[in-house]
Amino acid sequence: MVKMTILFRHPLDEANFEQHYVDALALIEKLPNIQRRQACLVLGSPAGRSPYRRILELYFADNDQMDAALRSAEGAAAGALLMRTIGRDVEIIFADVYEE
Repeated sequence: MVKMTILFRHPLDEANFEQHYVDALALIEKLPNIQRRQACLVLGSPAGRSPYRRILELYFADNDQMDAALRSAEGAAAGALLMRTIGRDVEIIFADVYEE
């Protein structure tokens, strides 16, 4: 299993960010091949305030399924919206997931 993690940094304008986040999430949830998703509102960290406001994790069976999802029409639309509206406040990482 693999996952794509989208880390959303704290924005300058929280209300504007939240509207863009909701719009982006609606598109992201239409990606094909998603096995599981987790949407998180970050509460903090042991050191205090986290640099992140929200975390979104999307799980796929394998890299090919994730790649197909990202290259789909839905993936292109979601990516374009993210970059246009929240782009500088987003970090995206891909990871192998090992579960027992």
